[in-house]
Amino acid sequence: MLIALMAKDKEGALQTRKDNREAHVAYLKETGVSQAGPFLDANGDMCGSLIVLDVEDMAAAEAWAANDPYAKAGLFQSVELIQWNKVI
Repeated sequence: MLIALMAKDKEGALQTRKDNREAHVAYLKETGVSQAGPFLDANGDMCGSLIVLDVEDMAAAEAWAANDPYAKAGLFQSVELIQWNKVI
């Protein structure tokens, strides 16, 4: 099951993102995520995340999201998990 994780950072949290980026990227690699990247604001600064998870069910996606170093650092204002169907 493919799940799109869309997260928006808290206002003024760019330094939190930068401080935890190495651990977050390592987590992406360790858990086999193949598609992920930051959202960018009008200035080109990172302000959120889009990650496509390939998991067994929504509960697995929720567990993955809870264990993301960014989530543990309190970076996100909001996180949305939506089942996604890849067409192209």
